[in-house]
Amino acid sequence: MKPSEARLAPLREQLVSTARRACRAGLMAGTSGNLSIYHAESGCMAITPSGMAYADMTPEDIVLMRLDGTVLDGGKPSSEWKLHAVLYRELPAVRAVVHTHAPNATAFAVLRRDIPCALVEMLLFLGGSVEVAPYAAQGSAAVGTNCLPILRRKPACLLANHGVVTTGATLEQAYTNSIYVEDAANIVRLAMSTGLPIPAVIDEEGSKPYHA
Repeated sequence: MKPSEARLAPLREQLVSTARRACRAGLMAGTSGNLSIYHAESGCMAITPSGMAYADMTPEDIVLMRLDGTVLDGGKPSSEWKLHAVLYRELPAVRAVVHTHAPNATAFAVLRRDIPCALVEMLLFLGGSVEVAPYAAQGSAAVGTNCLPILRRKPACLLANHGVVTTGATLEQAYTNSIYVEDAANIVRLAMSTGLPIPAVIDEEGSKPYHA
């Protein structure tokens, strides 16, 4: 194993472990979704591979690549690698990205409707409401660029007719944010199913920023 690959081995292990957690939590089905970590010192992104079941994935299957698409080690990267690359290039504080098709949150994305800031946890961890980024073709760089206006302000957004993207300074933080998004979507959906209007949402103006 090359020295650079040895440095990145723990990142590969983290990605496999976290991907399996996401599957168990119901955030992804089949081979959907993708996760990555950016190792800024080497300029290398570690990302889950394309079309592989998470139960079968091993650390060696994780693809190591440059942000320009050059594969350094591994097979075919996730079809959404351009989304991840855009976010790492444009958001210097971001070191991990989690993209899921979590069902409750994705239902809001299909409706192209924000998840309103109805919970204190949303304000503290997600910066408030979870907003919807405009639709872009799957696998295109536009999926990432369409997210940027939201992700410059908040660590999570919905992708219209697609899914959810969360970011973090660590993979654990990005994953936790994805859990908060799905939990909020589920609670808001249940509240809406009563047929009663949500009487109030939390004012985001002047609030403390989300946890870094």
